Amino acid sequence: MFRPVDELAGMVRSGDLSARELVQSSLDAIEALNPELNAFVDVFADDALAEADGIGPDDPRPFAGVPIAIKNNRAVAGRRMTNAAEFLGDFVPDYDHNAVRRLREAGFVIVGTTTTPEWSILPWINTRRFGPTRNPWDPTRTSGGSSGGSSSAVASGMVPIAEANDGGGSTRIPAACCGLVGLKPQRDRISMAPEIGTNFLGVDGVLTRTVAETAAALDVMAGYELGDANWAQPADEPFAEAAQRAPSGLRIAMTTTPPIECEVDPRHVEAVRGTAELLESLGHHVEEATPPWDQPELFDVFAAVFGPMVCLQIAHARLVQGREPTAEDMEPVSWALWDMATNINSIDGAIARVRLEMVARALIGWLEPYDALLTPSLAERPVDLDSVHWQTDDPMGLFMRSGHFTPFTATANITGQPAISLPTHHGDDGVPIGTQLFGKPAGEGPLLALAAQIETARPWADRRPDLAAAA
Repeated sequence: MFRPVDELAGMVRSGDLSARELVQSSLDAIEALNPELNAFVDVFADDALAEADGIGPDDPRPFAGVPIAIKNNRAVAGRRMTNAAEFLGDFVPDYDHNAVRRLREAGFVIVGTTTTPEWSILPWINTRRFGPTRNPWDPTRTSGGSSGGSSSAVASGMVPIAEANDGGGSTRIPAACCGLVGLKPQRDRISMAPEIGTNFLGVDGVLTRTVAETAAALDVMAGYELGDANWAQPADEPFAEAAQRAPSGLRIAMTTTPPIECEVDPRHVEAVRGTAELLESLGHHVEEATPPWDQPELFDVFAAVFGPMVCLQIAHARLVQGREPTAEDMEPVSWALWDMATNINSIDGAIARVRLEMVARALIGWLEPYDALLTPSLAERPVDLDSVHWQTDDPMGLFMRSGHFTPFTATANITGQPAISLPTHHGDDGVPIGTQLFGKPAGEGPLLALAAQIETARPWADRRPDLAAAA
């Protein structure tokens, strides 16, 4: 499961490998590795094999027979969607989320659903309902969040690709933790159909080992759906084609100063400076600059928008259960955000949204002279799972702790612009270190092209954790 998805699909088309053999290989890897990593909520072995049996070399779909996992906060028809929340129970939707449907239509075979923190809130997974999800590079550490089950599954070779989504960094954070490529596309690039028409912070995507795979998946997932309230301006060409065109002479801003007051690990600073040197060697101009994002109250304002958006999921569970939630139904952080969200009046909520939009305008305006912004992906090494247990007497303190771990990611959700985490470095502890690039608004094509150029100069796809090699 370490070959690129286009290569795997090509092997099925050529008859060198049957779809059943490919899916069975994924299921075997899950059986061997998931007991230690705990990346999957459910595995659909029998149905996945039955679907694979119906796929032959003449299947015209671009990724026919390739195994994929779906994050367990997206609807898969006939399968439970738990969001790791006891209050949601074993809710079973009767429809596919748009991202799931489009991936199916491209020929991907869903082998299971992956873990997430409760209500997809935190940047690590250590839940009351399903326990901790572990990093294949160091199982004592987090694989990130909220798409940490997907990152653990891909990094370990259980699947070659997995669905993810990002409302504050939830694709880029696990990519950085696990040595993967994680793109947050432009806001509204991928429809939230059939559930909602737009999402101010969140957007879907995938976790992969290469930029080319991410670009190809974006081509599959992107586009307007009937009834969308908002949608991103369509690209002029397929993202996979744009990613192949190496850029030259770009002007790139660089900063290691986070938007909130916190320490940044020197190894992450060093990784950014190393990536800047690489970019200079590729013919780009990199200059150190400070974005206008150092605002003491920014975290609180973001929480005032993020909290109510997360709590829409809890409101859905309230409809499913037919009753109001109680503190006993949820982890302390979830209950604290629910309590906060239900006590924000409509005026204060609207003001918080406007304040974020003002931050976004200022930052996008500041970025106008640049082609990209280079930052660390994270401020720390992937955290020790024992230090971020779901049980806490200080839930908002733990929530703030999450911000100190991931201060650089949420800004791109506020602005809506695309951003990508790339596994450019490894630490002296053997665990990957990611660096992040912000692109121009609606500029996924040029951003992917720059990312692919970095990958060509410093390849990473062949790196594998010892755990996966042993299995």
